[in-house]
Amino acid sequence: MFARHFRHWPNRLPKSLVVPDTGLYHNLEVSAFRYPEKTAMYYYGSDIRYREFLEAVDHLAGFMQHERGVTAGDRVLLFMQNSPQFMIAYYAIIRVNAVVVPINPMLVTDELGFYIDDSEPKLAIVGQELYDRIAPFNRKTSLEHVLVAAYADYTDRQTDLELPDSVKENPKTLADPHVTRWREALALNLPPDPVSFDPDAPVVLPYTSGTTGRPKGCIHTSKTVQANTVGGAAWGNMTASGVNLTTLPLFHVTGMVHGMHIPIFSGSTMVVMTRWKREVAAQLIERCQCTHWTNISTMLVDFLAMPDVTKYDLSSLTYVGGGGAPVPRAIGEKLIERTGVRYVEGYGLSETMAQTHFNPPDSPKLQCLGIPSFGVDARIVDLETLEERGAGEEGEIVVHGPQVFKGYWNRREETEQAFITLEGKLFLRTGDIGRYDEDGYFFIVDRAKRMINASGYKVWPTEVESILYQHPKVQSACVVGAPDPRRGETVKAYVVLHEKDRGHVSEEEIMEWSKGRMAAYKHPRRVEFVDRLPMTATGKVLWRQLQEKEWEGAKQR
Repeated sequence: MFARHFRHWPNRLPKSLVVPDTGLYHNLEVSAFRYPEKTAMYYYGSDIRYREFLEAVDHLAGFMQHERGVTAGDRVLLFMQNSPQFMIAYYAIIRVNAVVVPINPMLVTDELGFYIDDSEPKLAIVGQELYDRIAPFNRKTSLEHVLVAAYADYTDRQTDLELPDSVKENPKTLADPHVTRWREALALNLPPDPVSFDPDAPVVLPYTSGTTGRPKGCIHTSKTVQANTVGGAAWGNMTASGVNLTTLPLFHVTGMVHGMHIPIFSGSTMVVMTRWKREVAAQLIERCQCTHWTNISTMLVDFLAMPDVTKYDLSSLTYVGGGGAPVPRAIGEKLIERTGVRYVEGYGLSETMAQTHFNPPDSPKLQCLGIPSFGVDARIVDLETLEERGAGEEGEIVVHGPQVFKGYWNRREETEQAFITLEGKLFLRTGDIGRYDEDGYFFIVDRAKRMINASGYKVWPTEVESILYQHPKVQSACVVGAPDPRRGETVKAYVVLHEKDRGHVSEEEIMEWSKGRMAAYKHPRRVEFVDRLPMTATGKVLWRQLQEKEWEGAKQR
């Protein structure tokens, strides 16, 4: 068992936690009984109390069971943006022992076919603005029915907050016998069957992002989800007095756990944003006195780039953290300057239902994954021999813990390839290259396939990006390998400048600045300014898209 990190373990916490044998629905039920009139969700000026939350979950569960015949093990597609309906639907699906299949709301019709064919859902619950994308599959695939929700049903129309277009949209009439409106389903007031529960049964099937290959469904049970729900609540000191700003997409495991499951388990309030907008986020932190905010580095970069960020009162924040991509040191330092709060970075995968590593809140390190979480055994192994490496040595990160998934949906061979055995225990191969220091803190180097080979020298893009973020005129950057006739590959940086600096700085200036801050083989030899970087819905930069653009361009030249 990897244990060198225990000397930096938070003093107030035990080194392991007992995972409850109860499920996620029970978490909501307990919070609703404890705090019936407390605000569970604040949604653009509207309050939804825990009593109302539980009641809606039960009524939707009754509809699914008695009107749509959804039974234990059936898959239900959840295709919508962050909203009260997403949370209600998620917990209603679990209430009937079905399996939640959360899908990226940015997917278009051509992409949806894969997920429907792969998971074979019986029912789809979708946002109104997304209905046209899924309509072609209704009654022509495994889908037997579609439930359509309008986000406007839960908003305060008199709010002074800027509403996303999809939230402004009034409920539409859909003349199709195989489609039911959200309000109509709940108005039936159908009680669900008595609760039956198996802690080892699948509850959610999040799909990998597909940035390194074909998306795969990750089978998670109540036990794997509860491990990170209870662990995350303890690590972040989330209590019923907490107010959580929910900005990360709920279809993704980090948003799912930290934006929904942990607050519900704790009985705290969730301030829900359907779409990210930094000015609205700042207003909500100030107005709702948000204490916790889990985000991603690109979101934090955008937030802190607001010219007038200092005019907002952000003093209520006590915990700001996230994962998915390393936080540049310059951004972490800027957060401390603006709020006094140190960024708590974590690390995890869809296969691990978010975190396997956390930075200790009292002693976090910037650009660091943190230390292994409750019950997690993490190692570094050689990429080829799979032999364990020591402190300071690079290799693949492998993890063993209570949150590790049970396998890929309908992919037995890929499941077997995802694990190795060390000292009699199964470890998940993350595919990420990392190292740990003498203190037991883990650091990401990069994904194995992202390395740039420039004249035989290995260049890890994350390291170069981190340095570029220190340039005062750089808002964000993505580094890729570009074909080069002499070096094989050379380093290219796609750079987004702060708005006030656009047109006032040249590519040559960025390259010249870089020369004095990194080795000759590392600094960008090419720079291209762009207005924005391509990103997934969870805020991860689609570096592969930019990488492929470079190689395709070389073929055409």
